[in-house]
Amino acid sequence: MKLWCPDQDYDRNIERFTVGNDHVLDQRLVPFDCRASAIHAEMLRSANVLTEQELLALQGALQEILELHREGEFPITPDDEDCHTAIENFLTLRCGEAGKKIHTARSRNDQVLTALRLYEKDALVRIEGNISKYREALGDLMRRQGAVAIPGYTHMQRAMPATVKMWAGSYDSAAADDIDLLQAVVRQVDQSPLGTAAGFGVPGFPLDREKTARKLSFAKVLGNPLYAQLSRGRTEAAVLAVCSQVLLGLNRLATDLMLFTTREFGFVSLGKGHTTGSSIMPHKRNPDALELVRGKYHVVVGEEMKLKGITANLMSGYNRDVQLTKEPLFNGLDTTLDCLMVVARILSGLSFNEKHCREAMTDELYATAQVYELVGQGIPFREAYRKISQQWSVKNK
Repeated sequence: MKLWCPDQDYDRNIERFTVGNDHVLDQRLVPFDCRASAIHAEMLRSANVLTEQELLALQGALQEILELHREGEFPITPDDEDCHTAIENFLTLRCGEAGKKIHTARSRNDQVLTALRLYEKDALVRIEGNISKYREALGDLMRRQGAVAIPGYTHMQRAMPATVKMWAGSYDSAAADDIDLLQAVVRQVDQSPLGTAAGFGVPGFPLDREKTARKLSFAKVLGNPLYAQLSRGRTEAAVLAVCSQVLLGLNRLATDLMLFTTREFGFVSLGKGHTTGSSIMPHKRNPDALELVRGKYHVVVGEEMKLKGITANLMSGYNRDVQLTKEPLFNGLDTTLDCLMVVARILSGLSFNEKHCREAMTDELYATAQVYELVGQGIPFREAYRKISQQWSVKNK
């Protein structure tokens, strides 16, 4: 049953278009909406909208939904439109009048926002966990082979001496900054929109928004109700900005490793099971997973730009366009989690070929050190630089 004008006739083609694929996407929001609905029901009990028996009945039915969902047995149909309607319809079926009361003092607008923010908080915690595992894999590599000397590059040309520890440590430092950025976005997400309704609050109703925020483990209440609607899309864009920043680091690491594994470099060997083969060339082993990680950075940036494009130019207040932000958000988060997992596994299985790395440590890498040897003898830097440069010009003739 529709939550809006259930007796109204509507064009089925228009309905199909407006519903889109929310009934599929919203499966992942079911646990979060159930949690928010349970806390909202407690607030309704405090306001004497629900009796104690009605509250207990709703809590039991919400638990039943969670159990069905875990088993893949809680359907959301196109007629439901989304998980929020499916849940309310189930509660009405199981609990009668209590199910009809559950929507008191909220709109689907703040209901969606609350479930999304709870989902985003959960996803960001999981991403932080995967970043930590990625950093652990980098740390393990540095412990195993950090002392191995490798050329450092600028402009894709050999530049100065480096080590595996320096190389891997640079990506670890980037990941540490990514965690700082992620935690800043968590603080932005961690505000409860429950009770803002359609963006103008609930007039004349004794809401205790601070209490529901605490029970939902939000750090604070999102104060301005109209900003709750304005934040739709802004918050998701901030989340995807974190994802694209994480993927940028993985993209560049993947590019390094793809070069380092070529026969021309020969610095790195990937672990067994971490490469693929060719259907026609029996000698080939290909770093397909790294190539996909490199490409998925652009996928996530595309989702970020798509989301920002959808929400730009909208008038303040709710606009149905924002329904289209769910899919890029979910895809960006899923892609980031997967890429972090894959790169951590690849790092755990790769090894640097010490012989090939040592052979690559050719004399020109030490030219800058030679300049500073002369500086240490009291020769001005620019004069020392020119002297070593002339020596190398002669050698390269």
